Amino acid sequence: MTSTLENRPDTDGAVRTVRVAIIGTGFAGLGMAIALRRRGEDDVVLLERADDVGGTWRDNHYPGAACDVQSNLYSFSFAPNPDWPRSYSEQPEIQAYLLATADRYGIREKCVFGAEVTGARWDDAARQWVVSTTAGEFRATVLVSAAGALADPTYPDIPGLDSFAGTVMHSARWDADHDLTGERVAVIGTGASAIQIVPAIQPQVDSIAVYQRTPPWIVPRTDHPVKPWMQRLYRWLPGFQKLVRAFLYVVREFLVVGMAKRRRFLQPVGRLAKAHLTRQVRDPKLRAALTPDYTIGCKRILISNDYYPAVSAPNAELVTAGIAEIRPHSIVTRDGLERPTDTLVLATGFHVTDLPIAERITGREGRTLAEVWADGMVSNRSTTVAGFPNLFLLVGPNVGVGHTSMVYMIESQIAYVDDALQTMAAEGLAVLETTPEAQRAYRELIAAKSKNTVWLAGGCASWYLDSHGHNTTLWPDFTFRFRRMTRRLDRENYVGTPAAERTPEVAA
Repeated sequence: MTSTLENRPDTDGAVRTVRVAIIGTGFAGLGMAIALRRRGEDDVVLLERADDVGGTWRDNHYPGAACDVQSNLYSFSFAPNPDWPRSYSEQPEIQAYLLATADRYGIREKCVFGAEVTGARWDDAARQWVVSTTAGEFRATVLVSAAGALADPTYPDIPGLDSFAGTVMHSARWDADHDLTGERVAVIGTGASAIQIVPAIQPQVDSIAVYQRTPPWIVPRTDHPVKPWMQRLYRWLPGFQKLVRAFLYVVREFLVVGMAKRRRFLQPVGRLAKAHLTRQVRDPKLRAALTPDYTIGCKRILISNDYYPAVSAPNAELVTAGIAEIRPHSIVTRDGLERPTDTLVLATGFHVTDLPIAERITGREGRTLAEVWADGMVSNRSTTVAGFPNLFLLVGPNVGVGHTSMVYMIESQIAYVDDALQTMAAEGLAVLETTPEAQRAYRELIAAKSKNTVWLAGGCASWYLDSHGHNTTLWPDFTFRFRRMTRRLDRENYVGTPAAERTPEVAA
């Protein structure tokens, strides 16, 4: 494999001009670049702040990191992998898949590594985006932000955190060189990352304290190795693997009925989760502390076979009293107890409704995307924002899913963006921008579909909702309806400026 550093283009301080600049090289960035390359669009650059591709799956390499969607579904439809070792893949396998896919389509040569975007400003006179990075400046006709929602970790605001003298690691910034053997470890958080980290490190540490604010609903993980004969069958009959993928998609899509349509259809899932908890946790007091008091699906439903046994282990403690303060060598809870701690693991999630990249993108009127989104993230088709010409957001507002593969939604958006770029080329447009009216209509659609969902009415507070209590992260309907909506550009909702003119034109 070629070194990624050797593939770093040398800008020599010169401004590089391209037609399309893509921020990020996770599933979204790679998928967009591959779609463009497959149809012959080669004037593309991918700006990546790290030294390799992979995005979330490159950064989240903590112990036990794995996907909670089956591999046959959590992968590109155009790049099936017959050699997945398990039904649910772990981080190393997914990262290897992304690396191999990038190499297969020659995407690395289009990447600039070590290029963190520090600012992107729309130049109305030049009709270009001016993108400033730590690797130089770029000008692009079209800017695609594929930075994603799980890119920048959130750190808790706990008194004394900065005074802690031991090791502090966020799950997304794991220090693989740090040896936890024999240490007293504290894990703050009980979300998707925490329930994978805790069982992975519990056997090797002296003690582990899991600080829980709200317990999650957890169902069994139906994981198993993929037998060699099945891998051979996938290789010999690709259509069979596509059939398996379709089956997994349909089964998972049934969850939407309970989450977004009729909450009573979630009751069987709730009974499954309760039975799983009862079977694995015998201590009534601990079981009560691990039992959620909200409707299943309100927060992300987690899957694990070993989290409950890990927190039930003799060297483990579930702490439900809130944290009062952190001292140099201990954590003090609100009940007055002080627990000596050597290493602090922060499994506290990401900036989802307040994306840091939004603070760095400045539109036509001199306002940043973060300023425009101060009262909540808004968009048209989850992809474009009025006042930000030629800007496309992958994994933007209301693209998230709590039941199926995010890659499905990403591919839907990619088709939408690709059609927009082809429309610009066919009509000779220099600028394409959505209208405030289209944005408003889409926001009203999302609000109407979200009204009776479990996320708003399930009795919990989650990262699915913004500070105003609005759903600005999840798609509140069947995902095939989102795909249908984004299959083609809704040209009537865009203003186009021809390359030879200065006055915008709206399609009839």
